[in-house]
Amino acid sequence: MEKLKEALSFICSYSFLRMALFWHTALLFSYFQLLKSSLFRSKSSSSSSCSTHSLTTNSHRPVCVITGATSGLGKATAFKLSKKGFYVVLVGRSSHLLSKTLSEIKMENEDAQLKAFEVDLSSFQSVSKFRNSLEQWLLESDLHSSIQLLVNNAGILAASSRPTVEGFDRMIATNYVGPFSLTKLLLPLLRNSPVPSRVVNVTSFTHRAVFAGRFDMDSVTGVNFSKSKQYPCATIYEYSKLCLLLFSYELHRQLHLMDDSHHISVAAVDPGAVNTNITHELPSYIQVMAFWGLKILGLMQSSEDAAESVIDAALAPPEVSGKYFFGGKGRTIESSALSCEPKLAKELWDTSCLIFNELQQTYTG
Repeated sequence: MEKLKEALSFICSYSFLRMALFWHTALLFSYFQLLKSSLFRSKSSSSSSCSTHSLTTNSHRPVCVITGATSGLGKATAFKLSKKGFYVVLVGRSSHLLSKTLSEIKMENEDAQLKAFEVDLSSFQSVSKFRNSLEQWLLESDLHSSIQLLVNNAGILAASSRPTVEGFDRMIATNYVGPFSLTKLLLPLLRNSPVPSRVVNVTSFTHRAVFAGRFDMDSVTGVNFSKSKQYPCATIYEYSKLCLLLFSYELHRQLHLMDDSHHISVAAVDPGAVNTNITHELPSYIQVMAFWGLKILGLMQSSEDAAESVIDAALAPPEVSGKYFFGGKGRTIESSALSCEPKLAKELWDTSCLIFNELQQTYTG
């Protein structure tokens, strides 16, 4: 009875309205765009994957860092990339789940080369410590001091407000500020790669539900959202995924200004609706409704199937930098009009850099 009351209370919330109406509409619109593009052969394109052999550095395997690698999409991606010859660095919050994932990958692929690091992406201190530990591990392992692939996959859908140590909203910190900071900290290792390297940001069709956005300090850290009477979990999730997409486009532009050879390329990937545990904080009845609703529409994918979209984005040629992957088979479509606004992307970039610099100064003195 208590669970039913919890579900009924959530159904009456604005977040449920957004999830039930806006999110489903956004997902269907993405598939409509994919269908229209394929029919008229317009803006949708397919990119053939490059060979992993071209990424190999000397006698060593290319190194890939995957966040949120202990469950769902991240775990499935780690399995697949280990089979493609990558030395996979698993990043997760739970040491127990990291050990379990390592064992499971090894059982399926005994030749897999793996390393695990416990990291909390919502904490800048934890992210910064990981960067230092990763560099030290590369040195001690006699590996080239570089990485070839960074997959920013970790994300949460929080049902309640839980501020971080820095006072940020935890969902925004995990879904956007953490990935932004991690990417900035790992750029030197990506630049140092003797072969073209790539950043893959896992975003979501839910970004289409955002029609206007502010990108000042209070918004990007989530402080503005804490003023709401009821925690707007759907709104914050959409906003965090929009930020990740805007960041992808602006990072592409910034890197292109410095080096037009695409030595570091950037790809955003939207795997669509995936059967993972990301909704575990929502009422159980709501989780079941969402699953079967998408299942009946034929839009719910397994983590293994959805991971193919991430692999497409990871291994596509460098020329696809700045593209938005959706629908698998290397296909790309246009993201929302708002996400394609260069002025907004630059505003977000400047604010994010300011936050990054302040955090770095706080923890490094």
